[in-house]
Amino acid sequence: MNAKVVASQGYRRVRDDVLRRIQSGIWKPGVLVPGEIELAQEFGVARATANKAMLELVEQGYLERKRKSGTRVRAARLRAARFTIPLIREEIEANARYGYRLLSCVQETSDTALRERLGLTGKAKLLHVICLHLADDAPHQVEERWINLHTLPEAAQADFSTVSPNEWLIDRVPFNDVELDISAIMPPPHVHKLIGKGTRAPSLLTERTTWLNGKSVTYLRLYFKPGYKLATQY
Repeated sequence: MNAKVVASQGYRRVRDDVLRRIQSGIWKPGVLVPGEIELAQEFGVARATANKAMLELVEQGYLERKRKSGTRVRAARLRAARFTIPLIREEIEANARYGYRLLSCVQETSDTALRERLGLTGKAKLLHVICLHLADDAPHQVEERWINLHTLPEAAQADFSTVSPNEWLIDRVPFNDVELDISAIMPPPHVHKLIGKGTRAPSLLTERTTWLNGKSVTYLRLYFKPGYKLATQY
């Protein structure tokens, strides 16, 4: 059986059984539920698979997850706005031909702003990657990302000339917590040259920071071409 099919079946099995325990009252409101490592062992799946199942139940309002304090059953199901952030490649391929270009990839030491964003107490080695995503050969999004090499040292050996950091991280690294900021800004000069279309129109910017077991993994600044619309579901 295809490995992706097996992973998909495992993810649904974990999600459905955890939901059954919540809805049947086996896990009461407020109870601290097992972590993804325990669930992965119980169901015989990869840790990333268990993480994906739990994140979906968090998004659906059945669970609440707080950094450093674990995951608990909500006292009342929360209906919240949910932002769907798919693989950039898949999002573009839904309507156009996808293209990708690596612009730069260098190791650097974190500055004060990055240390604050990533929750670091001292200087740390980061991998700074800038790349361009294209739709029908036209610039669509600029991905500027810093990866914490203390948490994810294998990223230093990754070949980002052939696969974007967005796709590489989603395929390989689970996460526990996410912070997301959305704003409209005048893009900095190096971004404006790529997606500005000769205008000074604002661009949509999403900033996303992810953690794994209390350790920061990556900080992303994703700039969208002028006119891009971000949708959400309730």
